[in-house]
Amino acid sequence: MRPSSPGFSGAFAAGAARRGADVKSLGLISTDELYYACGALDIAGAIFTASHNPAQYNGIKMAKAGAVPVSAETGLTAIRDLAQQYVDRGIPAAAVQGTVSTLDVLAGYAEKLRSLVPLNAVRPLKVVVDAGNGMAGLTVPAVLGNQFHPALPLTVVPLYFELDGTFPNHPANPLEPENLRDLQAAVIAHGADIGLAFDGDADRCFVIDENGRPVTPSAVTALIAVREIRRAQAAGEAEPVIIHNLITSRAVPEIVAATGGRPVRTRVGHSFIKARMAEEGAAFGGEHSAHYYFRDFYNADTGMLAAMHVLAALGEQERPLSELAREFDPYAASGEINSSVDGVDGKLADVRASYANGAVIDELDGLSVSSEAGDWWFNLRASNTEELLRLNVEAADAATMAQVRDAVLQQIRA
Repeated sequence: MRPSSPGFSGAFAAGAARRGADVKSLGLISTDELYYACGALDIAGAIFTASHNPAQYNGIKMAKAGAVPVSAETGLTAIRDLAQQYVDRGIPAAAVQGTVSTLDVLAGYAEKLRSLVPLNAVRPLKVVVDAGNGMAGLTVPAVLGNQFHPALPLTVVPLYFELDGTFPNHPANPLEPENLRDLQAAVIAHGADIGLAFDGDADRCFVIDENGRPVTPSAVTALIAVREIRRAQAAGEAEPVIIHNLITSRAVPEIVAATGGRPVRTRVGHSFIKARMAEEGAAFGGEHSAHYYFRDFYNADTGMLAAMHVLAALGEQERPLSELAREFDPYAASGEINSSVDGVDGKLADVRASYANGAVIDELDGLSVSSEAGDWWFNLRASNTEELLRLNVEAADAATMAQVRDAVLQQIRA
């Protein structure tokens, strides 16, 4: 889809075949389609994608057989070192060369998702979907439409379904509020029940209610967690595990525990969540960035399956989404606030010292501080790539949240 992708993928396939691999070229796919292929076929895979980044970017995302992630901790460093060795010394000839053939997995992917969250019995819903000119333009018709399976009681209003790796309408990054404006306006204009926004490679999904307001990823995490806990309990699981990172709302572990699940808190980042999913045998995991991970989907993240859970929860009862979501989003949150600073470590130390007495501190990922009364908390952590500090604040009410937020920002920006 991106202008540079055909050349990259062709070279990758040819190179792997020359080293003896039999390559299945899947063509244009979403990232979660790759995970489906790696899981269903039990083979390793790779996709050229830059996700939500601008058109001139590209990259490669790899997974082992079974959709096991490849990260710096699980093999990416070794791959880098081997690639450098090949550059320095040349590539040794393989005894037997492999082949390159094509394989279409879209129908199987759609069937897998439909089997996990049946939507045929929900009430009629009007759904506006902003594909952002990304891969959801292919996956949404296959899964939510009647391309391969009978029609669902969904009226899908498409927005920017034309595949275009230059992203002419807006960047395919729904994490930025300005990229949701077209979807919000369309939901209001069409009188829709819900809006869905996917990023470029369609592994993340953001949700808009009938009033055009975003539903927080934490609320979506809690909503899906309840559904997955009840499903696991119905299958005889006593205390289903739900993974959440430390930036998600406190409502997530509270709701998980109240539903009979066991919440497990982890650091921010795909590799940490996926590793913990496997270690704990977790039913589900969610992040504040709208990545949602499912045990029944190879412990991988899929925005489409998350969207289907929200559609099912909405369509199985009569309340509008704004009312449904409210029970999963009881606290006031700042969202993530980035601050450019000089001396990240020094600023973190200063803030830590300020709260050394009269607060609860942990350093699982950056600096997390909670009031002893439990009515507010914040996390302050450094960017991995820039001189930035990222602040998230949550409190029982908006006034307390603003007070804590402003105090921390004043200190780190001084």
